[in-house]
Amino acid sequence: MSTTPDPTTDDGTRTATQTRLRYRLLTGPDDRTFCERISAALDDGYVLHGGPTLTFDGDRVIAGQAVVLPTNPTPETRLV
Repeated sequence: MSTTPDPTTDDGTRTATQTRLRYRLLTGPDDRTFCERISAALDDGYVLHGGPTLTFDGDRVIAGQAVVLPTNPTPETRLV
């Protein structure tokens, strides 16, 4: 089992030595927690990349959303 953190999830435990990925695909059940993760990524300087994707796994709707860091983020870029 790998001890490397999964870069697609952010549980708030990232250390100062870990660099942010320029691209992330966030996935999970389409619920409040998923929306909070997207909101946190936007607050962290990421911007939405394309539209969301949805699928049904037989029990629940699973959502996915790509986010990217702008090459040269500016304060205006953070306003989504």
